[in-house]
Amino acid sequence: MKRLSLFLVFLMGMLFAGKSQTNIDSDSISFEQQRERINNLLEERSRRFGEFDNSLRQKTGVFGIFKRKKDMQKSIDILREIVLTDNHIFLETKKLLDIKGHESDRNENLATVYDRQVTGYMHTITKLQTENEKLRLEINDLESKQRGGHLAILLLIIVSLALGFGLYRYFKRSTA
Repeated sequence: MKRLSLFLVFLMGMLFAGKSQTNIDSDSISFEQQRERINNLLEERSRRFGEFDNSLRQKTGVFGIFKRKKDMQKSIDILREIVLTDNHIFLETKKLLDIKGHESDRNENLATVYDRQVTGYMHTITKLQTENEKLRLEINDLESKQRGGHLAILLLIIVSLALGFGLYRYFKRSTA
């Protein structure tokens, strides 16, 4: 009975662990994909910042001394793209933090559920152990009562044999 209950507890634990592992894997994959998106955006921002730096140095005006309006507009456009990329990075980072927060909340919920399950399993095991101990005590009581009954029967048989032997001798003497 005890082995069967422990086996059932083990099987239930394995089923729940497999189910949660799938959720953890999918969350980890989405987390890694989001992180990769942010890293790509950061690389793009770094590249554009390099372009901006080059455009600031570029002077196509008279004799390469002055900046033209076109040069300044190009720098402004690149800077605008950098700002848009930064905004996109912020949004993607927020998504990443939301995934991480969701993962943390889900892990807390799973820990609570597993804690309840373990507490329930421990309660069940304690209950089964208590019942098992009670049944062992009952068996010991029955065995001791049975031994007492056997002893009483044995004494009755001995007394009957002694009485029978005594009567036999008495009748044998009285007839002789």
